[in-house]
Amino acid sequence: MTSSFRTVAGAGVLLVALLGLAQAPSIAARQGGQPAQANQQPAQADQQPPPAPQTQQPVFRTGINFVRVDVIITDRNGNVVSDLRQGDFEVVEDGKPQTIETFKLVKLDGGATPTADGPPRPIRTDYDEESEAGRDDVRLFAIFLDDYHVRRGASMVVHAPLATFIDTQLGPSDMIGLMHPLDPLESLRMTRNHAAVIQGVQQFLGRKFDYEPRNAFEERYAHYPTEIVEMIRNQVSMSAIKGLITHLGSLKEGRKSLILVSEGFSNMLPPQMRDQIASIPGSGNPQRFDPQAGLNDPNEDRASLLAGADMQTELRDIYDTANRNNVAIYAVDPRGLAVNEFDIDEGINVQTDRQYLGSTMDTLRTLSENTDGRAIVNRNDLVAGMKQILRDTSAYYLLGYNSTQAPSDGKFHEIKVRVKRQGLQVRARKGYWALDAETTARAKAPAKPGAAPAVRAALAAVNTPARVRVIRTWIGTTRGENGKTKVTFVWEPTPKAPGERETARSEQPARVSLMAVGADDSPYFRGRVPDIVLASTVPATSATTTGAGAAAPRPARVSFEAKPGKMQLRVSVEGAASQVLDSEMREITVPDLTSPQTTLGTPELFRARTVREFQQLKSDADAVPIAIREFSRTDRLLIRVPAYGAGTAVPVLTARLLNRTGQPMSDLPVAPSTSPSGEAQIELSLAGMAPGEYLVEVTAAGGGGDAKELVGFRVTG
Repeated sequence: MTSSFRTVAGAGVLLVALLGLAQAPSIAARQGGQPAQANQQPAQADQQPPPAPQTQQPVFRTGINFVRVDVIITDRNGNVVSDLRQGDFEVVEDGKPQTIETFKLVKLDGGATPTADGPPRPIRTDYDEESEAGRDDVRLFAIFLDDYHVRRGASMVVHAPLATFIDTQLGPSDMIGLMHPLDPLESLRMTRNHAAVIQGVQQFLGRKFDYEPRNAFEERYAHYPTEIVEMIRNQVSMSAIKGLITHLGSLKEGRKSLILVSEGFSNMLPPQMRDQIASIPGSGNPQRFDPQAGLNDPNEDRASLLAGADMQTELRDIYDTANRNNVAIYAVDPRGLAVNEFDIDEGINVQTDRQYLGSTMDTLRTLSENTDGRAIVNRNDLVAGMKQILRDTSAYYLLGYNSTQAPSDGKFHEIKVRVKRQGLQVRARKGYWALDAETTARAKAPAKPGAAPAVRAALAAVNTPARVRVIRTWIGTTRGENGKTKVTFVWEPTPKAPGERETARSEQPARVSLMAVGADDSPYFRGRVPDIVLASTVPATSATTTGAGAAAPRPARVSFEAKPGKMQLRVSVEGAASQVLDSEMREITVPDLTSPQTTLGTPELFRARTVREFQQLKSDADAVPIAIREFSRTDRLLIRVPAYGAGTAVPVLTARLLNRTGQPMSDLPVAPSTSPSGEAQIELSLAGMAPGEYLVEVTAAGGGGDAKELVGFRVTG
């Protein structure tokens, strides 16, 4: 039994590929004709394989060719017009009129008006997120805090408007998520806990033109020229935005709103800021404080033209993705009524400053105008501007039609909506991406049988996040004394995700207060694990490391005996000062391992990264199992499996490696234990395995029949 926190690297970390350097001649052109001093330049980031088509395409609920269009109608003052009828609308697809078959006026208040269904459902699991977000009466919002493109001062100014928007404008059923450029996409959870989102907003600090590395990822390119670093940051942010948009599209077919907090994007810097080492201001830049540098320079003009063309292509990728997933982008410039792009101490002349300010603002307008959103730029009253976001999602018309084109070409098909009444503003999705012929055939084909319940349960242990987010836990069972079952509880701190801010030592988990009681409230265990503050570290053989070669806090373990049956476990995570960081209560079923039938205890996983560590693990009967179920291809796994037969009989164990659907891939050798514990051991090297999810199937055969157990895990790149 495992509860693990999702740590798959998300879209914001796709740019690791940039650090495999290659020549980039276009950089020299963008530097005003001056050759780059670095010997190597980052190549274009390798794109992550696109999601399966069904996660990007709208889910046509009444047929392959049925299209739903949400339409916002406002008057000249921006007020919603809600008295139109079906006959007032005309829909054209690729220039051909369509017959409107369904028509509905949707009015939403975010759950501000109580309903007979009771209070909104809390979001605790992936299932909760998907089922609640997909409801027609639920509004979905996401906030992207682009700290790479917001100055520190502007980020602090925007705290209050964003917090006010969340606190006063959103209703109890509205779902909202918060993301930064380097946040793993898999850790994003759309939530109704608005207070937690406000707390995250209030911690937002911009880093525009601040090149001090804050994590291992940034340290890898901190010595690059500033202009190259800016290009890397652009691609990090844009990749993360596209990943967030695709995630929103997978949750809901209807309109979604993405609030992009950014000062805009630029693929170029003025000569005064082209330092040769980004983390060392002024390094190798003789034009650092020359306000006339770049003025009336044809090389600069040519470089600016090329950079602008590349930027338009990158922006098109974003708004095409947004239109594909029916996401409206509301760009919020936190500077308010901006008068300059650069600070006075950067020595940029007024003409260049004005040019850069206009171009960055235009990138925000481009994203908003091409996704049916609004650009909240050049205005000091951000709260009033963001109120329009609620107006756009609170009342709209939902039109549906069966496309006469019946396209199956996988291409984008333009939709235009018109109304017969004069003087109204019409806003609707720009179109949709049709399924291709292969996907259409697959959609019409009979559903394939799903994976076996045991396979789904094993993979769920890998993918389902724990209620307690600051630690990972593992609970195992083996045969105890006098008919009881020995329960082992292991915990370890959750490692920091790339780009995640470090927490103070006093706020890091130091111990766990654990209480276990039976169904009849009989106590099995009560105490702290461990009973002193964690201060020691161990090698990576028995702990989760936070970086290459780093040691991590020792996983803590406690064992106690319990009667078979229901058991309630109360977990409270404490910091160094005994303050409670998080808590949860869970109910588990303690198995009976004394039956005459062949039975298996809980498999234990151990990880090593060198041959020496692996040999030590094999002979160490006291090694602590790990709770993590995500590994890299440099890891070697050791799996110990306790097996029990009738009396003193020892069952025969076999093992197979399965893919994520439960299909066999290869047999795995099972060796007798070299440790005093006597448990059989399975050795598994991950070096030759492709990234993905796998299972190890363990089968015990004996006089008492057969028993099987599945262990799920994920391999990363």
